[in-house]
This record gives sequence, structure tokens and C-alpha cells, in this order.
Amino acid sequence: QPNLVESGGGSVQPGGSLRLSCAASGSTNTMGWFRQAPGKEREGVASIARLGWTRYADFVEGRFTISQDNTKNTLYLQMKLLRPEDTAMYYCAATYRVAPRLLSGDFDYWGQGTQVTVSS
Repeated sequence: QPNLVESGGGSVQPGGSLRLSCAASGSTNTMGWFRQAPGKEREGVASIARLGWTRYADFVEGRFTISQDNTKNTLYLQMKLLRPEDTAMYYCAATYRVAPRLLSGDFDYWGQGTQVTVSS
């Protein structure tokens, strides 16, 4: 059972950038980023398969890039052009499923989250 630890969250002004990292204790088939804002349901942001193909939520609109370093079992989310509506707790997730949907129910392992706040 992989242990996931996120880092890299923080506060940034609109238009700014952040890079989130997730260190995993073991390897799985697919990893992803999800987020949850206060009063809202958790939503998928992006996922990446071990072989590299990626999936993004529509709201990303080319602003975020998910990547991984398989040698380090580390997942990244590079976020640019951040907006106030991107403010949320961001969670790293993993699953042994090969082609999960970008839905929280398709992921089995979760980190504790890292807060991202976008505000002027």
C-alpha cells in the first residue's frame, strides 16, 4: 500500500505559479491530482499513467502540467496562470487501475493534501 506525501502548496497572487510534489513510497499504475475547495466536492485535476499518457480536467485549459519521475516515485503538478478559483486543498492519489477515470472513486490511495491559495 503506497504512502503519499504532498508538498509545495502555498499562497500566490493571481497569475502566479506553483509546483506541487508528491512522494510515493511505492509504484502504482496511475497517479493523479485532485482538489477540494470549501463546500465543494473533490474534483479531478489531472492524472498520469506509469507509461506516461495524461488526462486533464477541462478547467485546466492548458495551465497545468502533470509529470512524474518514476526513478524517484515522485509526482508533480506544475501550475501556471493561477486563478482565485484554483484555491483548494490539493490531493495526490494513486491506483493500480490501468485506465481510471478522473474521478475520486477510481483512486484508492490518498495523501493528506497541500493547501493552495490564490489571492491578491
